[in-house]
Amino acid sequence: MSRVGKNPVPIPGGVTVQVDGSSVTVKGPKGEMSRTFDPAMTITVESGTVIVTRASDHRQHRALHGLTRALIANMVAGVSQGFRRVLEIVGVGFKAELAGKRLNLVVGFSHPILITPPDGIKFAVENPTHFAVEGISKELVGEVAARIRRFRPPEPYKGKGIRYEKEYVRRKAGKTAA
Repeated sequence: MSRVGKNPVPIPGGVTVQVDGSSVTVKGPKGEMSRTFDPAMTITVESGTVIVTRASDHRQHRALHGLTRALIANMVAGVSQGFRRVLEIVGVGFKAELAGKRLNLVVGFSHPILITPPDGIKFAVENPTHFAVEGISKELVGEVAARIRRFRPPEPYKGKGIRYEKEYVRRKAGKTAA
């Protein structure tokens, strides 16, 4: 049995979970999310928890069991607390600032990069070198953060670029004068 799949998902106060066949809708203080899952997974709400069971022990059903439970747990966590991914900018003259809802990045190109957030995503700039991507969908927050990091990934010689908070960038020695 899946170790992840057999754990029930606790439902915190202020969060409601509605199951309609293979579709699950989660409402909470931060917003509402809904997702359709594989019909082979049976999803039930019992005494303040969500329980996911599988139809059989087929390989695909075993894989979907843990996945379904983890996705539901992320939905519950997203609508109750939300998700946040902090990025930092390293480099002389590199900075981030908010222009309305849009994020303005100056990262060494001849032009600033303006990023418009998709629905459900907010940007928060703590200081010019640290900013955060916030939202209720863990998947979307991670995807937007990865797209922003792709504009200027950290390079191995001086470490300049956009990196995740607490990300270790392996440095290279570079050339030495002979």
